[in-house]
Amino acid sequence: MVAYDEPCVVPIKRTLQKIDYQNQTYKELEEPCTKRVRPLGRVTSLANLISPVKNGAVRRFGQTLQASFRGDGRSPGVPQQKPCSKAVAPTPPKRRNSTLWSETLDVHQKGTFSTKEIKRQEAIFELSRGEQDLIEDLKLARKAYHDPMLKLSIMSEEELTAIFGDLDAYIPLHEDLLAQLAKATGPDGTVGQIGKIVVDWLPRLNAYRAYCSKQLAAKALLDQKKQDPRVQDFLQRCLESPFSRKLDLWSFLDIPRSRLVKYPLLLKEILRHTPPDHPDTASLEQAISIIQAVLADINMKKGESECQYYIDKLEYLDDRQKDPHIDQCKSLLCHGELRNKSGTKLHVFLFTEVLVLTRPVTRNDRHCFQVYRQPIPVQDLVLEDLQDGDVRMGGSFRGAFSNADKAKNIFRVRFQDPSQGQSHTLQVNDIFHKQQWLNCLRTAMSTQKDSSCCTFISSLNT
Repeated sequence: MVAYDEPCVVPIKRTLQKIDYQNQTYKELEEPCTKRVRPLGRVTSLANLISPVKNGAVRRFGQTLQASFRGDGRSPGVPQQKPCSKAVAPTPPKRRNSTLWSETLDVHQKGTFSTKEIKRQEAIFELSRGEQDLIEDLKLARKAYHDPMLKLSIMSEEELTAIFGDLDAYIPLHEDLLAQLAKATGPDGTVGQIGKIVVDWLPRLNAYRAYCSKQLAAKALLDQKKQDPRVQDFLQRCLESPFSRKLDLWSFLDIPRSRLVKYPLLLKEILRHTPPDHPDTASLEQAISIIQAVLADINMKKGESECQYYIDKLEYLDDRQKDPHIDQCKSLLCHGELRNKSGTKLHVFLFTEVLVLTRPVTRNDRHCFQVYRQPIPVQDLVLEDLQDGDVRMGGSFRGAFSNADKAKNIFRVRFQDPSQGQSHTLQVNDIFHKQQWLNCLRTAMSTQKDSSCCTFISSLNT
């Protein structure tokens, strides 16, 4: 049952029918076929930035662009909403074309190229096809989601701008690379030299710094708006439509980030199939260095933005909780949901300078984190790795542990000086996440110690 006036339903249906019809002109879309295309390899993820933190999962910040937005996609503290529309059998999704470059050649042409050259052209073709797919998805995000929601007044223009950013501005950027690749393609369908093209083009990807830095806030706003039945019903109808390829709105908005982290892999694949004496070899190596520097810069800006986002979400019960180290933080190392000894769910943040324990709360539809007890500066932090059975957990854990059973996967944090504040015994869901937390905490403490030593030595020299 849709929770808004019936006249609003018909325009949505008509709009989506029009979108479906218009999208028939798109080329057939398909996800890369794992049976026919060699996968580029998986990018190691050090952070899950936005999807919900459950059972003590650790959100680690470092190579933030390489983080995947997994799970159900909700931001921490945002309640889950059941779909408004009835479950119906979705129309089969459109599929992307997975044709290989070699399949575009006739038998005679294929025989004129070496195996290595075919693999090189396949890698270049994958780069080019990925750009075309990206352009189509960016256009689709506006055409199928942004514009209809604005026209139907499902969201305000200000809200849509905050969620979608300036995606349209990046379309010409990728169209330019496609045009250059097309110009470099010879009559036989091969691209002779690509190195100089990408060396000149890759620095322009710095334009994504602003977009990636605002993703966390954009995702939080989208999750909040999904609590509106009209928004949720519209997005559900889109998800059930063929043009979506069973991808939700955030999947389209996250495509630029996922594309960025693929460029080093794509370039390395091209380089791997490029002969050492080829003119492209040196420029491809340069291009890989350029994109890695671009990603590092975007990562840094993104990390600073996300750190500040969570700092702004902190709510203090007492002015004494406002530790000055918090405002000095430029990076969030990890965060996640844990339980304390009494069974209370806490959301714990490990910033570079301070450890902050909080409880997620909602104030006038605003999700924030109420600081729990006194934050512990990393320089004053003591970490204890507790063995299973060392501590009995109370609160909601009483029913889970009998007299013979004691808590597992626990550790304790406290001040070096006990008079500064109480200790906290924390429990995570499994040994894997416990080890992640211990590693993050030890790394932060070691870094802080090294920094203090350097500062001390510097003061002696002066």
